[in-house]
Amino acid sequence: MDFKIDRRSALKASAALAAAYVLPAGAQAKPTIRFAAVFSDKDIRAGMIQMFAKEVEGDFKVEPFYNGTLFKQGTELVALQRDNLEMGNIAPQDISKQIPAWSILTSAYLFRDANHLNSFFASDLGAQMKKMVEDEVKVKILGPTFFGTRQVGLKPKKKINTPADMAGVKLRMPPGDAWQLLGRSIGANPTPMAYAEVYTGLQTGAIDGQDNPLPNVQNMKFYEVMSQIVLTSHLVGYDLLSVNLKTWQSMSPAKQKAFQAAADKAIAWSATEHLKRSWPMASGSRVSKSTPRTSTPSAPMRRRHTSVRTRRRTGRKGCSRRSMP
Repeated sequence: MDFKIDRRSALKASAALAAAYVLPAGAQAKPTIRFAAVFSDKDIRAGMIQMFAKEVEGDFKVEPFYNGTLFKQGTELVALQRDNLEMGNIAPQDISKQIPAWSILTSAYLFRDANHLNSFFASDLGAQMKKMVEDEVKVKILGPTFFGTRQVGLKPKKKINTPADMAGVKLRMPPGDAWQLLGRSIGANPTPMAYAEVYTGLQTGAIDGQDNPLPNVQNMKFYEVMSQIVLTSHLVGYDLLSVNLKTWQSMSPAKQKAFQAAADKAIAWSATEHLKRSWPMASGSRVSKSTPRTSTPSAPMRRRHTSVRTRRRTGRKGCSRRSMP
């Protein structure tokens, strides 16, 4: 039997077939936003990303990758630039490698606290620095993610009163020139090491100490392989929640506004949580059975890289030192 199909019939059949495969508008696949970070899924900032994902789930599917499983520490920025990643938590030290002017924002004792940090990035000068990154690095900064003030944690039971006392101490610092400069500025012998390797490094003696905010010390259980924490408060720790510029520019103005609002809400929650957990640990309260104790923070060290003052238990001003239990 011969079948003859005219042009009109063929077009109708094609249209019907195409319609059968068209999904309803609500069922269309949402764009996937892959997020990469070095911190673990137990970190407060992982909660920040969960909150953000919930806020934008109507428009995007957020896929988080923690512990440096997608991109190792220090490579996330390049991944964003090459369109291999949509979102990341970028260290300002990594940006300073490409924009030297940003190195000032990695200096010790630059910011007093989280409020000072947020005030700067909300100012005109902060907007200029963010625009510089957008223009030169092609990455959109959503905001600074405060994660506590960095303190020195040591395995050896060595008394630390001044930078001279840190001489010869192999202090783990993240890779990169800005981090190594910071380690030298507080008197230590900086040793580059990935965050995920710090516990083992302390355990085996490859390093003598590390510097991290107290919530990180608790989360990563560094206290199990340290003898003391020296409350140097040498750096207000923050990263930059950032999005690939191509991804950002593909959004409508309305979606950009909602995306930014979701980031602002999650960042503010994370900062509050970090502050809540830092002060009880710094003041000596036992947050959990094995949480290290520290004495009440006093005035931070003199805001110079050449001076560290330690407050002993007699009450003298400066930073405080507390042995681990």
